[in-house]
Amino acid sequence: MEFIKASKTFYLNKSTYVNLRWIAIIGQLITIFFVQFFLNFKFNYFTCIFIISLSVLTNFYLQFRFKENQLNNFFSTVYLSFDILLLGILFFLTGGINNPFIFLIIFPALFSSQYLNIYSSIILVSLIILILTILTFYYIDLPHPSELHFHAPDYYLFAIPISIIIGLLFLVYFGVKFGEENRIRKTAYDKIQELMAKENELISLGAQSAAAAHSLGTPLSTILLTIKELQQEFGTNVKIKKDLDLLLSQTRRCREILKKLSMNPKIDDRFLESNLDLYDYLNEIIRSYEEISDKKFTLNIENHKNPLKTSKSSEIIYGLRNFIGNANKFSKTKIEIFLKSNKNDTEILIKDDGPGFPKDLIEKHRLGEPYIRTAAQKNISKYGLGLGTFIGKTLLEKNYANIIFKNSEKNGGAEVLIKWKNKDLKII
Repeated sequence: MEFIKASKTFYLNKSTYVNLRWIAIIGQLITIFFVQFFLNFKFNYFTCIFIISLSVLTNFYLQFRFKENQLNNFFSTVYLSFDILLLGILFFLTGGINNPFIFLIIFPALFSSQYLNIYSSIILVSLIILILTILTFYYIDLPHPSELHFHAPDYYLFAIPISIIIGLLFLVYFGVKFGEENRIRKTAYDKIQELMAKENELISLGAQSAAAAHSLGTPLSTILLTIKELQQEFGTNVKIKKDLDLLLSQTRRCREILKKLSMNPKIDDRFLESNLDLYDYLNEIIRSYEEISDKKFTLNIENHKNPLKTSKSSEIIYGLRNFIGNANKFSKTKIEIFLKSNKNDTEILIKDDGPGFPKDLIEKHRLGEPYIRTAAQKNISKYGLGLGTFIGKTLLEKNYANIIFKNSEKNGGAEVLIKWKNKDLKII
């Protein structure tokens, strides 16, 4: 089971990167001025200022001459490598591995692990390890008072770069993994927003078409009445009679089209009302699948004499539709849906007689994560990448639901249990 590629676009935001570099430059200048003028330690002061001035110049170039708002992967890697090299030179001039600020050299690689591709991170980590190795053996002594000469034992000296490298590898590894997962989730959440926008657009269009059907009903009735009067008056004129018959047939056809657009106002107008219970949701969804599926749907209701009503939510409808659609896709012959409610809780259980959820995803609690694939070869093409399950789970959890996935002990089919506290349903 592997993650698919989340995105082919890797970049750093230019303004954020420039601001971070200004913070680093100011921090470096404050440290150097403090050591030179307050502590009065002797070191390569002017050389250090020259190195920092190179950072200042590149920052001015990025801020005022570089036109793009984003630094692509290549330029980001180049600039971060440049930052590492300049830091390496500064540390060489100020004590090498003994410099207490030596850990700062890992920061460019941490940025890379979050925002750039894996190859950039490998390049930057390799460069940092090389510089740390050089600084362990070659450096100018740490600035110190003339009467004191600081010298660390070798075993301590060698332990510093080893500990930094271990920390670097650990942090970069997790940065890469978290960055990859964040990009995957962002892609999946963008998909949710796109689907919900389309769903709301369809609902809006449905309401508009129903309104149009009602509004045009009266003018069409008037046209029909006028045509019939003209037929009575000019019915003997063969030429006019043909035109009137054509007009009458086309007007009736318009009425039939509008009737279909209204989608039976007595039912659908009620479904568009604000207060509905989950039975209405399930009934509408099941009816839509029964029109396109030859499988048997059964809706069982327990303790539903006084159903709890809630405001209509397209997110709940879409979430339930996703799970019922999955059951329809994987089932052999039947889908059972149980609606149970009591004073405190409301539950929906969706069961099918299909192969059930992949065992490796159930055991590792991976169901509901986007873009995952089971290692099982059987039905692998049918299982997909879990995006539908992720969308359904996310939309329902956003509306206070608790989702539990399991396989039936009786027939091995998939079971999805969706639970709400009634107090939460009331505020949706």
